[in-house]
Amino acid sequence: MQNEKVFLITGASTGIGEATAKRAIEAGYRVVVAARSTEKLEAIATEFGRERVLAVTCDVADWQSQQRMFQQSLERFGQIDVVFANAGLSKGSSFYGGTDKPDEWKEMVMVNVFGAAATARLALPELAKRCGHFLLTGSVVGHITSIRNFYSATKWAVTGMAHAIRNEMSGSGVRVTLIEPGVVDTPFWDNLQKPGTPELQPDDIARAVIYAVTQPQHVDINDLLIRPTGQPH
Repeated sequence: MQNEKVFLITGASTGIGEATAKRAIEAGYRVVVAARSTEKLEAIATEFGRERVLAVTCDVADWQSQQRMFQQSLERFGQIDVVFANAGLSKGSSFYGGTDKPDEWKEMVMVNVFGAAATARLALPELAKRCGHFLLTGSVVGHITSIRNFYSATKWAVTGMAHAIRNEMSGSGVRVTLIEPGVVDTPFWDNLQKPGTPELQPDDIARAVIYAVTQPQHVDINDLLIRPTGQPH
């Protein structure tokens, strides 16, 4: 399957982003993979072919870095049709007890909240030209609060952001989808205690993303809340 559409993914070097990039490539998209890890991105581009994959080193917490990402994408492919604001992290910083970690909080806000907002601001003018699709990675804990740390608050912010963007883009032809995963087996858990519950694989979320973006233009999948079978919260 081949098409001329361009799919840009942030946080594409590991986990959900990497799995989505691979699914998008298989579906025939030309793909921009963006993240801070140049080596991992280059490996993806080498594996799937640089004629259809552009690797861009980008720190989503930095506005100028994101500007360069979009500029390079447009210079290479001439258009952008789908943007997945997937980059995010958690350092597990709690509100009570333990050591104060203000720098961790600031980093989470800059990556999870500012980063997603900046991606939206820079992507939407291009997406509006093509009746494109904007997606964000939220979380179950941006839907309910089941963990005791600041990460949950940043994902509540992403939930609100998705609804605000959808409202603003109403009538533009741009579709907006919020992806809310439960426990997924990704490097995200390197800094957190993984719950003793069933877990999803990154490809489970990637398939849901492809499902959303391949619906007919008149169908807008607004929210996909995806838990592994048996996860209680």
